[in-house]
Amino acid sequence: MAYYQHPVDVTSLPAWQALSQHREAMQTFSLRNAFQQNSQRFQQFSLSCCGLFLDYSKNLVDQETRDLLVRLARESRLEQSIQALFAGEPVNGSEQRPALHTALRRPMGDALVVDGENIMPEVHRVLNKMTELVGRIHNGLWRGYNEQPITDVVNIGIGGSFLGPQLVSEALLPFAQKGVRCHYLANIDGSEFHALSARLRAETTLFIVSSKSFTTLETLKNAMAARSWYLAQGGSEAELHRHFIAVTSNLEAAEAFGMHAENIFPMWDWVGGRYSLWSAIGLPIALAVGMSNFKELLAGAHAMDEHFQSAPFEQNMPVILGLLGIWYGNFWDAQSHAILPYDHYLRNITKHLQQLDMESNGKSVRQDGSPVSCDSGPVIWGGVGCNGQHAYHQLLHQGTQLIPADFIVPVVSYNPVADHHQWLYANCLSQSQALMLGKSREEAEAELRAKGMSEDEVQRLAPHKVIPGNRPSNTLVLDRISPRRLGALVALYEHKVFVQSAIWGINAFDQWGVELGKELGRNVYQGLTSFEPAPAADGSTQGLIDFFRGRHRG
Repeated sequence: MAYYQHPVDVTSLPAWQALSQHREAMQTFSLRNAFQQNSQRFQQFSLSCCGLFLDYSKNLVDQETRDLLVRLARESRLEQSIQALFAGEPVNGSEQRPALHTALRRPMGDALVVDGENIMPEVHRVLNKMTELVGRIHNGLWRGYNEQPITDVVNIGIGGSFLGPQLVSEALLPFAQKGVRCHYLANIDGSEFHALSARLRAETTLFIVSSKSFTTLETLKNAMAARSWYLAQGGSEAELHRHFIAVTSNLEAAEAFGMHAENIFPMWDWVGGRYSLWSAIGLPIALAVGMSNFKELLAGAHAMDEHFQSAPFEQNMPVILGLLGIWYGNFWDAQSHAILPYDHYLRNITKHLQQLDMESNGKSVRQDGSPVSCDSGPVIWGGVGCNGQHAYHQLLHQGTQLIPADFIVPVVSYNPVADHHQWLYANCLSQSQALMLGKSREEAEAELRAKGMSEDEVQRLAPHKVIPGNRPSNTLVLDRISPRRLGALVALYEHKVFVQSAIWGINAFDQWGVELGKELGRNVYQGLTSFEPAPAADGSTQGLIDFFRGRHRG
């Protein structure tokens, strides 16, 4: 029987029923009291692995909660799901494919047989090919059409071909190699291309076109724009191969574009876009920080893979994070989850995790096509601290919704300025503390009286100063951002997402919802540009098409 054909209905499991009853008992649970009554709470609800430290003691959980959540994982056959993922079974049920992004970071000498073939030699062949390319560019051996070395690399891609590589290359800026600047072009908005190309010289620019099919609309349009720009700046068709390479599975289309076969890197069906930064999609990362640091990134992710496979669920970081998300989403009605990095270099991690989580777990049917019987993935949002404290943290503290949050912070800054980093770290900790403690009515009144206010003023202002508290958060601490620790951090969230998908019984590795808008977009484009546009399917879209056409006629 195939792995994906009969997923468990998680809401029918005894552990689910027990958690529902436990949730009622936790209605009056107080984090303040929990810390006062248990001096070992921090030690009891924290763990470290792979250079990461997770404090999850500021969560609405006690020992029984954790035991029941772990029981739910076991009853959901999570252990078998993890084994299936790493063994190359078709965990992507709708497309009948494995999801083998973890194979991309396995060391040389490992073997993984899929459909009778050991895929690991091909994985390392591509890594070696990447190493050769990166070395040629960094050493000035790759030359443009007028024999000048490459100084700028532009990655043209969208979705997973953009968000993951951008996150990592920016997060590892302290490891950037001199002489080569990396840029990203994703949006089809012409303003983005115009702003970027104005800063470049064609004779020293290399474009990487990253598209599995080589038909992705935004990527192909930007590649064609880059090609036209290159030719307009003095480049020639004969030398185009010096300035364009591809990461794709469509070798024929890339060669027809003008790229040489030896400069085309493969993408495999068993790697989804949002899990692909570990592959040749990570070329801009390797060009930004060097191949040795790219391999350190892979090593950190592989260490998290090993932890995920071997650690008992009670001490398994991805499992704990995944179970906490299920606890809040399915038993506390949380609809969103905030990601709050307190590090400038990690400012784009929220964007990557938005795609990773929402594209993976934004599903309403299980692997067998039956409807889910509970809520699935949450909305992922957030941004860099301390900026968010002066914007949306207000909602976290005094809004009506329960919004769990992950704080991510390094202990050491690469760029110390006076006592800035101490204040940054203090802000991170104080925000999670404030979410947990809150401020009671009595405390608000006492604070106002201490300022000498009249009793009428105290009673008038006190309700506005009350902060409910008892709001959950995790804190992930790294010694400092390094390739190895960053690899572990990204892999941690990949596995957290998989844990939740396995328990819900959904497919984390397809994204059919993305396709409908693409299909309809072609019809709308035809309506915008044809002399006799075909009627749209609805009056609103037709009206907006007519508005556009009217303005462009004028």
